[in-house]
Amino acid sequence: MNLKIALLPGDGIGPEVIQQAIKVLDAVAEKYKHTFEYKKASVGAIAIDETGDPLPDKTLKICAESDAILFGAIGDPKYDNNPSAKVRPEQGLLKLRKSLGLFANIRPLTTYDDLIHKSNLKPEVIRGTNFVIYRELTSGIYFGKKELSEDGKEAFDTCKYTIEEIDRITHLAFKAAQVRRKKLTLVDKSNVLETSRLWRKRVAEISKSYSNVLVDYLFVDNAAMQLILNPTQFDVILTENMFGDILSDEASVISGSIGLLASASIGTNSAMFEPIHGSFPQAKGKNIANPLAAILSAAMLLDHFELYDEAEDIRIAVEKSIELNITTPDLNSTNHFSTTNVGNFLSDFILDDENTFYNKNNIDLGQSTII
Repeated sequence: MNLKIALLPGDGIGPEVIQQAIKVLDAVAEKYKHTFEYKKASVGAIAIDETGDPLPDKTLKICAESDAILFGAIGDPKYDNNPSAKVRPEQGLLKLRKSLGLFANIRPLTTYDDLIHKSNLKPEVIRGTNFVIYRELTSGIYFGKKELSEDGKEAFDTCKYTIEEIDRITHLAFKAAQVRRKKLTLVDKSNVLETSRLWRKRVAEISKSYSNVLVDYLFVDNAAMQLILNPTQFDVILTENMFGDILSDEASVISGSIGLLASASIGTNSAMFEPIHGSFPQAKGKNIANPLAAILSAAMLLDHFELYDEAEDIRIAVEKSIELNITTPDLNSTNHFSTTNVGNFLSDFILDDENTFYNKNNIDLGQSTII
């Protein structure tokens, strides 16, 4: 298969982790005889510095002309710490989502037995957790009308949803539930918010077309609590934009590291894949950032184009790296590997056959991992 992939490394550790994702994709391409053509473009703080615009027209054009987008991270302390900044890196990401119609954000969460001890939650609570969050991405309070009074003493943000916006992601979430464990949980605040009541009405109506899927409803405050108390109860979580933003970040702590979590943002004609971690400017340039989320995002990219064997190769390689403790400092504080070394191991593992032997002494020394 030939794929044109737009690369938006962005800010902070974004370029470092995206470099490792490319390395792994190149290994897949070599093994399966695919051709992946990359075109790099700027976004976020680096784009502001270069052009004054967090999403230059050139970047948007490259994305629109590509089959998929691989995104790193955006954000920089000089903007994060300046609430008066009129132009912000995050505006580029929001504009990209809206311009390309990326209405569905998909964030899977899987726990790894070898990393359960890294979580702040009890092992018996989180073992076996495996769910996916479907977050509406291009509407709601983030995109509603915003206003600040002239005297600066009053402000408002409008939350608005149409049934079309609700229906299209609801169908995607139900279809996902059908091939998983056949349970969908709608998270809303329908006891207070009119938009949530519309969500609940539409989900209840659409559920009639998916009779084999069990539907549950939770208020967002209860859902936030249940994610910590009993995360294994969830299969597919469906929710609106802001609730999804908060809950998916809360869920990220379950696995033990936010550096493990991938995501996809899907539209009718475009798709973008990105790790959910931020730009982590404190680690920029130190070669210590965890690349696994970016690499697993690349696996989701392959899934999107029905390259399931190729995507599974990446996931098997990631599981092997975790099993062998070939991981960055966030997961391995005593004998950790660099961002680059983790990427090297994964690409080597994908290209090696199933009879690969491992030299444990070399692994412990942080040297060659495959012989």
